[in-house]
Amino acid sequence: MTVGGIEAATGAGFTSLVGSLPTVEAPTAPTGPQGLEGTQGAQGVDFKSALTRSIDGLEGLHDTTDKLAVQAATGDLGAIHQYTLAATEMSVATQLTVAVRNKAVEAFNEIMRMQV
Repeated sequence: MTVGGIEAATGAGFTSLVGSLPTVEAPTAPTGPQGLEGTQGAQGVDFKSALTRSIDGLEGLHDTTDKLAVQAATGDLGAIHQYTLAATEMSVATQLTVAVRNKAVEAFNEIMRMQV
């Protein structure tokens, strides 16, 4: 299934969460004798706000899935596939978030093992 097909099937959920992640350009090597301290790079993306938006999007997915689960349990949900899609979307988004967190912790631990 293509991304367009996923968006058509699930709406603006997970694909908009992934689509809202910023693209980061590769850093350029410093030129001249200044070294790293003296170089002026291109304006970077504010990592804190990107991370906050992503976590808020994940929280929104959890809230939506919880509401649909209650509706499915009470019989108020007309089409059960809405809940199934939302639950799968939430599961994949949570797995992605955990994987990113694990990589960040792994990178931090590796930095802490470096000898200065």
